[in-house]
Order: sequence, then C-alpha cells, then structure tokens
Amino acid sequence: MRMKNEVLKAIHSRRTVNQNSFTAEDISREDILTILEAANAAPTHKRTQPWRFVIFQKDGLNRLGAELSRIYKEITPVEKYVELAEQNMAKKATMSNVAIAIIVNYTGELPEWEELAATACAVQNMWLAAHSLHIGGYWASPGLINHLGSFLNLEDNQRCVGLFYMGHHNSESREPVRSPITEKIRWEE
Repeated sequence: MRMKNEVLKAIHSRRTVNQNSFTAEDISREDILTILEAANAAPTHKRTQPWRFVIFQKDGLNRLGAELSRIYKEITPVEKYVELAEQNMAKKATMSNVAIAIIVNYTGELPEWEELAATACAVQNMWLAAHSLHIGGYWASPGLINHLGSFLNLEDNQRCVGLFYMGHHNSESREPVRSPITEKIRWEE
C-alpha cells in the first residue's frame, strides 16, 4: 500500500517490537517526554485525561523486575509454579531501556469504559510517537499487573492496565497480519 500521508504511513507501518529486538542504546529523557506528550494529546471525553504513567529506567527496571518476580511467586499455585517463568518476569523488565506502567485514573464522571478507551488512545499515540523516533514498543498486560497497586502507589480509583516496554531496536519492518477491512464492515446506504 503506497501512501504519501506521513500519519497514515506511520499507522500502517507501526509494529509491536518486543524486548528480544531491543539494543542497549539508551532512550533519552527528551524522547521519553516527546512520547508522553503524544500520549497526552489523546482524545478524552469531558477532558478527564484519565491516563497516568510511571516511568522505569535503570535501577527502576531492576525494582520492577524484582517486584514482578515476587508477585509471580506469591500468587502462582505451587502446582503451576515454574522457576524459569519467575526469572523471566524480571528479565522482561530488564531487557528494556524503559518500561512505562499504564494507569487509568477513573474519575467517576464517566463510565469506566470511556476512560479506559481514552487511556488506550493515549497508548496508541505513544506507540506511534515511539515508532516515529525509531523506538520499538510492546504493550504487555500479564495478570500480574493487577497486583502492582501498592508498588505503584495507586489510589483507590486507579488501575494499572499494562506495561509499555520500549527500546531502540534492530528488527526489520514486516507486513501486517490483517484480514481485509471488507470482511469487517457493512454499508448501510
């Protein structure tokens, strides 16, 4: 698909890039703030701006990884526990240059799904901004995030909905795996 519009090109060429493709190159604070400013430009009903973010870098990534491992060990039934899985929880965090906890701040002014949708729009903006800066991103939402509340110092009306891992990467661009839009629409004329 040939496109001249830069926004449409970015939308169609953005892909998930996971930690295995990340390089050791640091992401600058300026780039992180550029990505978060893009998130902050997301649409929001009644201007509630429900997205909140906690940014982990350097030692913060080690603390996040240790907490994810601890939670895995604490909540996993003995018969399902796998030591390698516990180690991988920490490894996923520390293989990234940056991890951002994605938090919805429910205001009570709107149905929760609307504030969750606005937060998802903010993450899509982050993803597109990161892509434009040649930074890969991966939105992880393991069940462990439901147990990060105290670690993230969340308020009662806040909920972590994922971790957005980022890093400079060396992965090749790839074609999307999408069925045609014609299979997903119906015209009413």
